[in-house]
Amino acid sequence: MSQDFISTQLLVAGHWQDAADGRTLPVFNPATGAQIGQVAHASEKDLARVAEGAAQGFAVWRALTAWDRFLIMRRAANLLRERAEPISRIMSREQGKPLEQALLEINAAAGVIEYFGEEGRRLNDALIPARAPNVEQRVLHRPIGVVAAFTPWNFPINQIARKLGAALAAGCAVIVKAPEDTPASPAELLRAFCDAGVPAGAVSLVYGNPAEISEYLIAHPVVRKISFTGSTPVGKHLAALAGAQMKPVTMELGGHAPAIVCEDADLDSAAQRLCAAKFRNAGQVCIAPTRFLLHKSIAASFVEKFKMQMNRLKIGQGLEEGVTMGPVVSERRLNALNELVADAREKGAIIWQADVPLPNEGCFFAPTLVLNPTLSMRVMQEEPFGPIALVSEFSTMAEAVQEANRLPYGLAAYAYTRNERTERLLGEQVDAGMIAINHHGLGVPEVPFGGMKDSGYGTEGGPEAVRAHTLIKLVSVEHDAPEF
Repeated sequence: MSQDFISTQLLVAGHWQDAADGRTLPVFNPATGAQIGQVAHASEKDLARVAEGAAQGFAVWRALTAWDRFLIMRRAANLLRERAEPISRIMSREQGKPLEQALLEINAAAGVIEYFGEEGRRLNDALIPARAPNVEQRVLHRPIGVVAAFTPWNFPINQIARKLGAALAAGCAVIVKAPEDTPASPAELLRAFCDAGVPAGAVSLVYGNPAEISEYLIAHPVVRKISFTGSTPVGKHLAALAGAQMKPVTMELGGHAPAIVCEDADLDSAAQRLCAAKFRNAGQVCIAPTRFLLHKSIAASFVEKFKMQMNRLKIGQGLEEGVTMGPVVSERRLNALNELVADAREKGAIIWQADVPLPNEGCFFAPTLVLNPTLSMRVMQEEPFGPIALVSEFSTMAEAVQEANRLPYGLAAYAYTRNERTERLLGEQVDAGMIAINHHGLGVPEVPFGGMKDSGYGTEGGPEAVRAHTLIKLVSVEHDAPEF
């Protein structure tokens, strides 16, 4: 077996181990189709041991001071930075993204962990003025308990870092169910926490059958909160399971982000930045701009500038120098994209693809524009989650806002304009949990990150993310009246 073959284990009660029954799942490189590793497939016996270990880890972790938790989290962040280069190569091989983007993700995750560690030190209780002179009213924020976190393959480290960081900062323990397609890079993130001194069981890692794991953990009495990032249908199912158990959830679900380009926009800047955002990670980004809404007066000019940017993309294996877009994650995803384009073409859309060479093997999909789309096309209703951009025109701002808000999604939105009044109008009227105007700065850890409508609820950024992992308790005490 090649030394590059990676066998990823489970993390159970502080120990790395194979599945109890020895089962594994294969891991493939999407750029070549070759098997590059295997991952342990947890059984119910493994999950029971994970839950028991998490309960014990929670008892130890919550008893530490916020300062001591911060020191451990800061050490984990620094270890992640020190190991970023070899971990980025693992991520590129199993997920497909270019090495530079993998490095950016890992270093961003380290910043997320560090931020939440600091934020945990600011999780203060409150003293509420009472209506009687001898009554004291205290509001306490205490860790909710063990959190089950379910994460996707598109950002295999950063998505976990957000959930892990916020929960640990609040004093919770976390069971991470990481993606089977990209298991090895998440394991390295958890290894950094273990090596930094997180108590055994405070962080755990499992892989296997997603439905079996989610149903077991959500129903388990040890688990007190659910956090999920993924598709809207799966999110709704898990939210229903959690609701039956009266357990709170944080849901970061699908999107179909509009990008409004107004007649007064800086078109060169808009084309360059929107192209980079659209095709980052081969378009497999929940907040990627997808529906490009262009004012009719600048539409033709913008499209030409955007095509020029698309033709500058270099497609290939993520470890190759200069590559800016890798493959999509699997043949299943590739087939789904081909079906969406075929449907749009059959229903009258003009399909334009970048004039860039594609490798002869692997799950590569050409960067694609769908011009003149209609509402009858599936791609106008379904999140493509790939390197496909849809181009429509509008005449009035009311039309643009109407189309931006048409779908039940509400995760991210973008706009380009130099008019301050238009900026404020779009900020108020577009239904999205996040809107970026003239830039794409949505992912920094100190601001809220989440959506509305079918894109979920709750946030994975800012101090709100930490407080979402706490129980709020009122302690009201009447003292003896003071004697003078």
